[in-house]
Amino acid sequence: MRGCRPRELGSTPNPGLMKIQSTMTGNKENFLAIHNNRINLFVCGPTVYDDSHIGHARTYIAFDVVARYLKYKGFSVFYLQNITDVDDKIIQRAAETNTSPRSLARKFEQRYLEDMQALGVTNVNYYARASEHIPEIIDQIVRLIELGFAYETETGVYFDESRFEDFGKLSHQSAEDLEKHRIEPDPSKRNPGDFSLWKKRQDGEQVTWDSPWGKGRPGWHIEDTAITETYFGAQYDIHGGAMDLIFPHHEAEIAQMEATSGKKPLVRYWMHTGFLNVMGEKMSKSLGNFTTIRDMLQRCDADSFRFFVLSSHYRSPIDFSLEAIEQSCSGLERIRQLVKIIDAQLETPGDSLESDEIDANVIEARAKFIEHMDNDFNTTYALRTVFELVRDVNRRINEKTISRRALNDVKELLREFGEILGVSFSVTEKGPTGTAEDQTGNLIELFIEIRQKLREKKDWQLADEIRNRLNELNVVLEDEKAGKGKYSIKKSCGVSK
Repeated sequence: MRGCRPRELGSTPNPGLMKIQSTMTGNKENFLAIHNNRINLFVCGPTVYDDSHIGHARTYIAFDVVARYLKYKGFSVFYLQNITDVDDKIIQRAAETNTSPRSLARKFEQRYLEDMQALGVTNVNYYARASEHIPEIIDQIVRLIELGFAYETETGVYFDESRFEDFGKLSHQSAEDLEKHRIEPDPSKRNPGDFSLWKKRQDGEQVTWDSPWGKGRPGWHIEDTAITETYFGAQYDIHGGAMDLIFPHHEAEIAQMEATSGKKPLVRYWMHTGFLNVMGEKMSKSLGNFTTIRDMLQRCDADSFRFFVLSSHYRSPIDFSLEAIEQSCSGLERIRQLVKIIDAQLETPGDSLESDEIDANVIEARAKFIEHMDNDFNTTYALRTVFELVRDVNRRINEKTISRRALNDVKELLREFGEILGVSFSVTEKGPTGTAEDQTGNLIELFIEIRQKLREKKDWQLADEIRNRLNELNVVLEDEKAGKGKYSIKKSCGVSK
């Protein structure tokens, strides 16, 4: 990540001091990469049958920061995500909307990538589609059958859970506990808990590939291990995802890959994010509190949401509300306001910036920030350090006891912290496009009138494109049943009114 390494504000970060909370052991473990300073990181990506929601955003923001910080520490990070574009949900939604599964998957994959870009989640090196790894999937299933861990029935190929003695070790469930969570009922299976590796084609099904077991398609779990084996091999450093994927998905991944390779562990460090609740309740469509990333970004800006997510530790549950976003906005603006003050101070003639002496408070703040991030990526305490620095610098500015060199170092340190967290601490208030000309209501009205004419012609695609582009420029358009609709301009931080 360009510009993220420290200038000369203290000692170089020591990669050997990091600890990561392992879901497998339940303890904080010293972090040691398998290949010296090279790290392979895999996080379960989306199933692209609908727009991603803010719970997904919480997870992907958290692991974007993990990747950013590892790079800051001097590691070379290969961050891989899968795209599940072969799945029952995709096929069902395509049938409901009278479109092809492939077209539906590509549409929502693109929208997901746009959402990630809007949120500043930019450190994934490669998105691997399941549909483009069918040969690797088939190869892994063949080996599992040859090793006696899988078997074929008239409905498909299944993993024999009873053959893998460690099944349940990630979720810490006993055999008795597992009996309570049976999946995929099918009388042709040997054991109720056996999960599908390959689903044979059913009548009328179009999404299929040739295989040794006839036409069909892969099960969900096998897609991930085939992809990670392709790019990482049988073992790698970090696997991340949301807490609700621990069982059965991540348990199945462990069973598949460790059975295939005979090597343990599949992953050195399992990391899982806590749930995102909405006003105290778990987010769900049935409760009417389900919020997509796109809907959220209609109401509040990405930096404020990202700051809100990072204000809690990635393993902790967090409660989303517009009030919480406003609080995050206020905190973010406190930091940005200090940067504005520093800029004003530096523009005023004064003492030299050439001193070699580094302000002691800057050195201490940087050391504390790194200490907290080294402790299982504790962004909560890292941000406390930022606010302590802001409070101290504001006091010293008021007392006129801080040098211009120290102010310059504080600004540089805040830039460094902001790049690690993926949040800009120097953004100022701006209009829809940041220029005086583009802030005029007449120009916005012109775009809205053009969009209304496109809607009258039923050119929905181009009309939606205009709406999306206006939203990117902080102009929120609300359609009305009659008329061209109304608009509001989002603040650069916080919730639109």
